[in-house]
Amino acid sequence: MKKRSMFLLAGIATLYYNNAYAQETPKDSTRSASIEQVVITGNSNPKKKIESSTAISTFTAKEIQKQNPISAAALLQRVPGFAVETSGGEVGNNLFARGIPSAGAYEFVQVQEDGLPVFEDGALQFANADNFFRVDNSVSRLEALRGGSGSIFANNSPGGLINFITKEGGNDFRGTAKLETSTYGLMRTDVNVGGGLVQDKLFFNVGGFYRTDDGIRKTGFKANQGGQIRMNLKYVFDKGYAKIYYKKLDDRNTFFLPIPLVQNGNDLKEFSGFDANYGTYSYRNISQLNIPQVGGGFFSRNLEDGIHPKVDVLGAEFKYDLGSNFSVLNKTRYTNINMNYTGIFPAGGPQSAADFAKGAGIAGNTFQYSMVSNGAVVNPGYVQKLGFWAIDKQMNNFVNDLQFSYKFDKGNVTAGFYKSNWKSHQYWNWSNILTTASDKPELLNLVDTSLTPNSVGYSKTYNGVTNMSFLLRDSQIQGSLNDLYLNLDYNITDDLSFNGGIRYSRDFYKGYGVNTTSGNLNNSGLTTDGTHSFATTTADENMSVLGNKYTYWNFDVNKVSFTTALNYKINKENAVYARFSNGFRSPNEEAYYNNMNNLSVVKPVTTNQLEVGYKYYSRTFDVAVIPFYSTLKNLSFTDVYSDGSSENKFANTTNLGVELEGYARLFNNVFEVTFNGTIQSPKYKDFTGRNADGSTFNYDGNTVRRMPKFYFNISPAVNLTKEWRAYVSMNYYGKRFQDEKNAQTLPSFSEFGAGTSYQLGKIRFAVDGTNIFNTIGITEGDPRAGSPSGDGIIMARPIMGAAVRASITLDF
Repeated sequence: MKKRSMFLLAGIATLYYNNAYAQETPKDSTRSASIEQVVITGNSNPKKKIESSTAISTFTAKEIQKQNPISAAALLQRVPGFAVETSGGEVGNNLFARGIPSAGAYEFVQVQEDGLPVFEDGALQFANADNFFRVDNSVSRLEALRGGSGSIFANNSPGGLINFITKEGGNDFRGTAKLETSTYGLMRTDVNVGGGLVQDKLFFNVGGFYRTDDGIRKTGFKANQGGQIRMNLKYVFDKGYAKIYYKKLDDRNTFFLPIPLVQNGNDLKEFSGFDANYGTYSYRNISQLNIPQVGGGFFSRNLEDGIHPKVDVLGAEFKYDLGSNFSVLNKTRYTNINMNYTGIFPAGGPQSAADFAKGAGIAGNTFQYSMVSNGAVVNPGYVQKLGFWAIDKQMNNFVNDLQFSYKFDKGNVTAGFYKSNWKSHQYWNWSNILTTASDKPELLNLVDTSLTPNSVGYSKTYNGVTNMSFLLRDSQIQGSLNDLYLNLDYNITDDLSFNGGIRYSRDFYKGYGVNTTSGNLNNSGLTTDGTHSFATTTADENMSVLGNKYTYWNFDVNKVSFTTALNYKINKENAVYARFSNGFRSPNEEAYYNNMNNLSVVKPVTTNQLEVGYKYYSRTFDVAVIPFYSTLKNLSFTDVYSDGSSENKFANTTNLGVELEGYARLFNNVFEVTFNGTIQSPKYKDFTGRNADGSTFNYDGNTVRRMPKFYFNISPAVNLTKEWRAYVSMNYYGKRFQDEKNAQTLPSFSEFGAGTSYQLGKIRFAVDGTNIFNTIGITEGDPRAGSPSGDGIIMARPIMGAAVRASITLDF
């Protein structure tokens, strides 16, 4: 395993500890006092955190700057109750809220910008919500709510709400500019400016970034390239305000998937020829695909385009005081997304050359491998079958949230109507390729030397492709959501408050899937190499062909969600609360697709959650301890396997846990430490049935897959002088099981980071290191491979290797 000089960074941080401690409040202090913070997410009106009967974590722009997260998922690791997998790269990561399992993405939380969804459903196939959002300097703060009132203020969000709130301008012109580089070829520029156009009346803010880098895992091409810009204009009048805004995102990112490792219990080692920290199958040598199609034409794809969304967002917000303590607030937004998605998805693990040849139908030792690039005959020890998956998605979403509020002496009541129309159309074209089992893979051809080149079935590949366009899918899904909601805040006494909310959802979903048949190129008149017909290769057998038979489906949702809570403020620094919530998540896209002909088996996922909490906020300490219990019914498991089939199972789960969150500022603000952690026990309940092959299973009482029972993050920091700060961080991710039957263990791991910053007037210099000890920590196995067997050669997705970023930020 490669060892990088990340220890140097940790050594520097240690050296800084020996400096004289400053006695003044440092300019670079990590966070502001939570006792003063006001939150809006999951509440009908802004209120102080200590008065909010919700489990909510907040991060200001300054706090986000200090953490300098490499992705939105990396930032959300700092939220208790959120188990976040960050190994996919900058985008395409997975978040599991309070032990709720899923196929991935952000299935049970809603990711929002300024209180409206980034896209209505954050877990569409290959459309994780973080594909369409980037954290940059235009973010004012983050509010992350778990459970609680999430189902009252948004759709499909029983796990919580993640609300990124953007900056607005003020009377004074202000801005920030940042330049960043790294050990992996990063060049990034962030700029945000805002100010007043008309004093006290008209304000603007414009911000965005552009970035290019080679990727921490070595792809041989620019792994990430692109950026975003967003702007808003706000006019304030005597009784309210009006705001319009626009966002443009055009960014492409490489998506990293499982690689081979060798596992022996809790011990993980590198697979020979594959660097676990920096290697990937997504490499330049296999980046181009160009294959003929049944019926004519060619399908071409470039892996270097990766996940490439083009997002346009136009929105407006209006608030007006109607008088007599009534006010109206309306938010509206239109989002249009065109995304090309290309990734390398392993089809199982490495196989010996002989075993793969046998599986391809070559008896004995009459197999021969050669390099596609130069035709040289080779004798690889292991070979790898890889899925070259291409997905195109066209998506749009129009949403409007209208709410009326009335304030009275003891509280306030808010009533609203939420309307959202959205549509997603997708086209899949999947092929399989054959490569060397190495982190700089080469395409391979395989032939049967017992046959002649003119013989039927002589070759098992077509220029490295083993299965040409074996899966095509053309499908569409639409949602029309019509929701009424009511929320009441009532102060029973000065210290005891009540919150209750209800949401009625009358939602309509519909879509279609195009049926397919199979074909080949034997009679196409095309040749494989200018001489031999396609009858000489098996690569074109069972090519998928879209037909003219459409299966249409409709599904209606008629559900009520509700929540009720009490919050008792012991004094200005201490509070306790209790909340019960009932919510749901509509069936996901794959559940609809797999059961188009029998939607009776598809049901919304229903949830019940009970949580109690203790909060202590002061200028020195923050403490939150929140035990919770949840049950879920009709939970669908919809992993798409490497052969194109789907898991298509349904289960119930229970979870008992506690979330911990803390912050301390000690020794006259010299020493700071932040902590968050989660202890939980998610279990399957009544999970029995039949597999696709007809065999039965009983997973009742098993631990929910991919869910750690214990995980935490701790980050101590020392403010060495008024200007100089150093920190270390540790992410611990506990042992998990990859699968429902708990056959494969994913060992626990700890990831360390370290960094330092220096504030010179309005200029901030910073160095941040991640995974500085090059830990091999796997966040998932290979959910597309079916049931894993445990030890030996496994496929798994490790976190990124050690990397360092350096930045200069100017505030003006």
